[in-house]
Parts: sequence; C-alpha cells; structure tokens
Amino acid sequence: MTGLPLIGAFVAAIALLIVMISRWKIHPFLSLLFVSLTFGLVGGIPLAEITGVIGEGFAATFTSFGLVVIFGTLIGHILEKTGAAFQLADAIVRVIGKRHPVLAIELMGWVVCIPVFSDSGFVILNPVRKALAQRTGASPVAMAIALSAGLFTSHVFIPPTPGPVAAAANMGVEDNLLMVMGLGALVSVPVLAVAYAYSVYIGRKIETPESDQVPADVESAYAELRNSYTRLPSTSLSLAPILVPIVLMAAGSVVSVTGASTRVGSLVEFLGSPVIALAIGLCCAVALLAETAMVDRFYEFTEEGLRTVGPIILITAAGGVLGRVISQTDVVDFISHNAERLSSLGLFFPFLVTVLFKTAQGSATVAMVTTSSLVAPLLPVLGLEAPLQVGLAVMAIAAGSLVVSHANDSHFWVVANLSKLTPQQAYRSQTVVTGLMGVSAMAFIWLLGLVLV
Repeated sequence: MTGLPLIGAFVAAIALLIVMISRWKIHPFLSLLFVSLTFGLVGGIPLAEITGVIGEGFAATFTSFGLVVIFGTLIGHILEKTGAAFQLADAIVRVIGKRHPVLAIELMGWVVCIPVFSDSGFVILNPVRKALAQRTGASPVAMAIALSAGLFTSHVFIPPTPGPVAAAANMGVEDNLLMVMGLGALVSVPVLAVAYAYSVYIGRKIETPESDQVPADVESAYAELRNSYTRLPSTSLSLAPILVPIVLMAAGSVVSVTGASTRVGSLVEFLGSPVIALAIGLCCAVALLAETAMVDRFYEFTEEGLRTVGPIILITAAGGVLGRVISQTDVVDFISHNAERLSSLGLFFPFLVTVLFKTAQGSATVAMVTTSSLVAPLLPVLGLEAPLQVGLAVMAIAAGSLVVSHANDSHFWVVANLSKLTPQQAYRSQTVVTGLMGVSAMAFIWLLGLVLV
C-alpha cells in the first residue's frame, strides 16, 4: 500500500492506538505492539520480515534506554526512602526563606522531581507545603498548584526522569543527555514563571477546607514526616546523586567536543557517558543508605525500583518498535514528497501530536514515548536533523506532554485529593495551569529555534 491510502491507514492506526489505550484501557505495551504489527502488515512489510523488524526496534530502544532509566529510577527511589529528597526541599527553604513560600515550594518540586516521579514527589512534599502555608499565611491552593507545577516541569523536561530520556533515545540523541538537560533547564525558566503567576492568582480565587485548618495539626504532620526518618542524611550527600552525574556528563561532553585523545581525556569521556555517570550517581545514592543505616534494605529498594521502571522500559521499547515499523513503510517517502506543508510546521508538529496523545490517554510519559517514536522517522522531513534541532524537538514533545492534566491523569487526582480540591476546582487550577505551562513552553522553544538554529 502506498500514497494516500497508506497515509489514511497511518492515521487510522494512530486513532486506534489512542482508543485502545484511553477508552478500552488496554496496556500501552500491548497496544503499541498490536498497532505496530497491524500497520506493518498493511504498510507492505513482508510476512517473513515483520518479526525481524519488530525485534530490531525493540532491541535497539532497549539497548540505548534501558540502563539509563533503571539507574535514574533507582537513584530517585533511594532519595525518597532515605529522606534525601526531604533534605533537598528543606535546603531550598533555607536559601529562599519564608518570605516567598509559593516560589520556594515550586522550586522544591522542580528540584525533587528531577530524580523522583511527580506523584511520589507531591506525596513527599505535601506536608512541607501545608506547613509552609500555615507558617507564612500563603494560600494552600497557591502552594499546591505551584508545587504541582514545579514537579511536572522537571518531570517532563529534565532527564533522568523516563519521559525525556525515552524521547531522547527514540530520536537519536541519547548520547547528548547533557544537552537535553541544559535545554530542559532553560525552558523551565519561563514555564515556572508562568506557573508561579497563575498559582498566586488562582490561590486568591479558590478556598478549600485547608484554608481553615488548625496550624497545630499541620505542624504535627510536618514533624511526623521528619521524625519518620530515623536518621536524615546531610544536604551535601543528598545532592551528590543528582549533581555528580551532571558534572561527569558535562566534563565528558567538553572532552568529546575538544577531541582530547589523552588517557585522561578518554577516561573522562568514559565516565561522562550517561550510563556510567548515572551508575556512579547510584553509588552516591548507596552512600546515602550507609549514612542513614539502611544498607540492609538496598535489595528491597532495588526490587521496588525495578518493579516501577519495568513497565516504562517495556512501553518505551514498544514505542521503538512502532518507530521502526513506520520507517520501513512508504509513509516517510510519501511525506517527503509532500514535505513543503509539513516542514512549515517544524517544531510545532511534535508538539501538537503529543498534545493529542496526552489529552487522550493522560500519561505524560506514554505521550512522550509514543510521539517520539512516531516523529523520529520524520525528523529530516521536518528539517530537524542537527543535534540541537533534535534536542529542541524533544523539548517540543515535553511541552506537549503538559497539555493538559485532567481526569485521566493520575497526577490530577493526587493533587486534587491531597489538596482537598473538588474536581471542578482542580480543573480551574491544575488543568488550566498545565495548559498555560505547555503553551508558554512551546512559544519559548519556538523562539529558541529562531535564535539558536
């Protein structure tokens, strides 16, 4: 099948994928594999070759992505269990002070969610949010939405969280994770600013039962969380599992660019590769276990972390299968021959596709994985081939995965339930703020594309 009928089949396949995941509640892993197989057969891949194409797509994605996300997830899990994430949050309060509690909680969320999942991050920091609100008189709703926004921003923009790592791997820039991190940090600035402004605004419009909560209750909850950790690690050691891999990757990138061929240069470049850098970060996380006398629970924490990361790896690998299948059909050739209109969309194309997936099925990670596997074969057609251009495309996908958090997103309900928001209030606050964040992020990414590319 070629031409317009093939494009029609392609659109139908994507529609089927969305329906299978969002309406029929079929697991994304099985949905992606089924759609890949079906579209591959319809698209003309010979029966004798289809299993090989599926195997190649699965293996290639797993090879480039698996260890990075495993190490990143284990680091985050240990930070959570040892109380290191709590220590990092407290450190930000000490730096910013109590005069700007909404900004403080937003930045806390942004830092903590670099290694920790957004849902877990909100659970961890929710007692801190409530205590800060009562101590400073800030609106608890403003604090909740700012915290959610900070968490969500780093969750979609900053590796080693699975979404941006998977998108980078699917689009061929997994060896440039430091670039992706840098772009993510840069894009985070306007996103956090927009979210902060809206959080303050909506905090004046909405009241919840928390508004009348007795301060003593909140203080005791805060103290209870702190006391639940037998021994909290130092702030510097808590930061090491995040900071050390970033420094190593930065040094490795510098050596790679300068082309240093000495033994020391080769060693630095080796240590700066994402897998090795994150493995060293995991060693730093193990030091946290030693300091908090929890080494005997390392096996338990590893088991829990692997159970969390397993489905993500499988979904990402299945997304790689879909990308490989698409590349083996005539879809790319047809689009290339009609590229003038599509290329004019540029970075907006991956953004709009991700918005569709995110709104339809709820998970930002699934939206990023699926879109990146779809867009990767089309990057040359979109005029996005240089590493920086592809990095901006990853950012566009991340921006699209923010639009929007609503009732089919687990984070929506975590925020609503823990913040005592009604569903209607959550739509006015959480849903609206994620929409504003995604749109403002895409506008900034577009401007970056004009300036940097």
